Amino acid sequence: MQLRPNQRLKLDDTDDKLFYAYPRFVTHVDEGFIQQLTDLYRDRLKPNTRIFDMMSSWVSHLPEEMQFDHVEGHGLNAEELARNARLNHYFVQNLNENPQLPLPDGDFDAVLNCVSAQYMQYPEAVFSEIYRILKPGGVAIISFSNRMFFEKAIQAWREASEAQRVELVKAYFASVPGFTTAEVIAHKSTLPNLLQWLGAAGGDPFYAVIAYRS
Repeated sequence: MQLRPNQRLKLDDTDDKLFYAYPRFVTHVDEGFIQQLTDLYRDRLKPNTRIFDMMSSWVSHLPEEMQFDHVEGHGLNAEELARNARLNHYFVQNLNENPQLPLPDGDFDAVLNCVSAQYMQYPEAVFSEIYRILKPGGVAIISFSNRMFFEKAIQAWREASEAQRVELVKAYFASVPGFTTAEVIAHKSTLPNLLQWLGAAGGDPFYAVIAYRS
């Protein structure tokens, strides 16, 4: 799987660091999405393990009762990451400029990415890095809804349906030899489109694409 150059384009092609220069202490999905994500983490993550929260912010949605050996955070706004009480350490890096992570091979039991996959311009390289830093048997959980900063999402994502976005993330995993066949969890919204667009409670669909380093 290889995105074409035009599929990587963003409507706003200015430096991503400028767009994320100011912290946004908000959640970008509704409470229903967050609860489903936390429940998924509770089911798939193991306590006392090492977690990498990629493209994170001021909250990671990890189950409060679960303790981990180490949670490494990454994002584009240091103020948001500093507010995140679940992170033991964090670093700031623009993956669209440099997708290579400053992390050791086989160091993490899980890699998480919540509502940010749509902003990756070189997902093939990023997913290769996810594979590299995972331990054998480690899990990668990519979750998303239908919300986004439209001007910063890549064309391939903007122009895709929700079902096509699921297939896109599955293809990202499939582009890296060594991942298991991706599993999909999909809970579509039952609200009419108009109410979804207006941000009505319970309106956010929940999608998660999950694969393991075999």
